Amino acid sequence: MTGREWIKKTFGTVKPVIAMCHLDALPGDPKYDMKKGLPWIIGRARENLTSLQDGGIDAVMFSNEFSLPYLTKVEPITQTVMARIIGELLPEIRVPYGVNVLWDAGASVELAVAVGASFVREIFTGVYAGDFGLWNTNCGAVARLRSRLGAEDVKLMFNILPEASVYLGSRSLADIAKTTVFNGEPEMVCVSGMKAGTAASIDALREVTKAIPGTPVFANTGVSINNVVEQLSVADGAVIGSAFKKNNDFFDLVDQRKVARLMDAVRAFRK
Repeated sequence: MTGREWIKKTFGTVKPVIAMCHLDALPGDPKYDMKKGLPWIIGRARENLTSLQDGGIDAVMFSNEFSLPYLTKVEPITQTVMARIIGELLPEIRVPYGVNVLWDAGASVELAVAVGASFVREIFTGVYAGDFGLWNTNCGAVARLRSRLGAEDVKLMFNILPEASVYLGSRSLADIAKTTVFNGEPEMVCVSGMKAGTAASIDALREVTKAIPGTPVFANTGVSINNVVEQLSVADGAVIGSAFKKNNDFFDLVDQRKVARLMDAVRAFRK
């Protein structure tokens, strides 16, 4: 089954929109609120999930988005608590779902297995310099982990242009995309802007889709009601988080009305 066939089968549509269900700061994170505790975090996640699903999104991805500043090797408490939160929400999830443990590819795959997620988004390849220091990866180790866990059905979304960092090397984005697909065999490739809420360059999306025509490419950040048609005219799908928030505030809850408006535009574009 090709990547695009898997997308249509899994999401029930072409050009799917994967909505982010951001989790508030977790136990062990600097901004974790001990007074409010885990029940408050679960309640907020439930409210976001409800707004996203009732607003008509195609899929959802759970992420510890507010575990700032991120680790490239998370502490065990992070994925343990994420499993608890997602586990409590499982009876209410009505759409395909994935996970992202920022920024730990191995932990993301392990969490996906624990909660039955269909896909994982992470930085699997490359070496970067950025806000989190020198950032290395080990795609081969993650591939072997997935194999050992019998998790070949967990599809991997490779983010090849991660936020807040720069690739250490002089290769073009097209060359990076080509060798990533050859060496890593991702089911999907993501192209991001410089930070959450910042759109990927449409030229970058075109460059990547042209370089790897056999692999689906997703616009990973900054997709909004203002540019979703342009982005989806090039990309095979989109991951959206900030554009769904109340008051355009990255740290606020999801606004169901904004979800519905954007998804109406997406459905009209698909026709």
